[in-house]
Amino acid sequence: MELACPDDHIRPQRLEDFIGQEELRANLAVYLQAARERGQAMDHTLFYGNPGLGKTTLARIMASELGVNLVCTSGPVLERGGDLAAILTNLARNDILFVDEIHRMPAAVEEILYPAMEDYSLDLIIGQGPAARTVKIDLEPFTLVGATTRLGLLTSPLRDRFGALLRLEFYSPEELARIVHRASRILQTRVDEEGALEIGRRSRGTPRIANRLLRRVRDFAAVQGREVISRDIASQALERMDVDEHGLDQMDRKLLEVLIHHYGGGPAGVKTLAVAVGEEVRTIEDIYEPFLIQRGFLKRTPRGRVATARAYKHLGLLMGA
Repeated sequence: MELACPDDHIRPQRLEDFIGQEELRANLAVYLQAARERGQAMDHTLFYGNPGLGKTTLARIMASELGVNLVCTSGPVLERGGDLAAILTNLARNDILFVDEIHRMPAAVEEILYPAMEDYSLDLIIGQGPAARTVKIDLEPFTLVGATTRLGLLTSPLRDRFGALLRLEFYSPEELARIVHRASRILQTRVDEEGALEIGRRSRGTPRIANRLLRRVRDFAAVQGREVISRDIASQALERMDVDEHGLDQMDRKLLEVLIHHYGGGPAGVKTLAVAVGEEVRTIEDIYEPFLIQRGFLKRTPRGRVATARAYKHLGLLMGA
């Protein structure tokens, strides 16, 4: 099954317009230039990191920079080997196949990818029982671009077949402010330096969240009749949306409060916390934990999750109280 890539006009279309991830961007520019000069498909590439950091955007940029088609799908959608085979046989020379959440691809589908990635061929079994036979189908050279938030869930055979493994890090508030400025120009919204930085500080190090918050702050500014989004307007709007000065939202604070009040600050297992706050374990591990750990509010230990002194201070609580 094939999915169309989303057409989001805020996404940058060229690598030079992509903000942040300096080292990754510099390396990717080299790989793209080398592929263009050779006239060959670029090596299979795996982007990994937290949601919203730009994995899909970079795949779109790769296709744009190489002048090839981009076909998008996702791991959970590829339920049968035939689904993947149908996509691969329709790729033109040097096209890019982007598979989001590639760690959720079924094992049977993954095994079909191995010869496709290494030899540009498919080994398919036609028929059943004694009449079954193997058919080999040659494919056009292509580039598989995978994206995952859980690198550890990829099997070693699949991970080792990627020629480039590129990690995306959280963005700094200053980088997010630049992203807010760029998005505001596209959305025809005026935002000053302090307003953009305030949104950037509260965006959890994630461009997707920065763009979402900008749209909502724009709504508050429009209703109040403000032509320019200032720091005061941004701060007021974000407080109304329950996003505090560190970017923590209601669920972040609830997670820390439950850990402190119910379990003495920890250690507590993630499954226990998930039940206590009414959230999925995977959501906590993928969305909330990485940011809280990166910002120093939470520690992950062999015995479980532990709230830090910074978490107590942020919530106005005394440790051991």
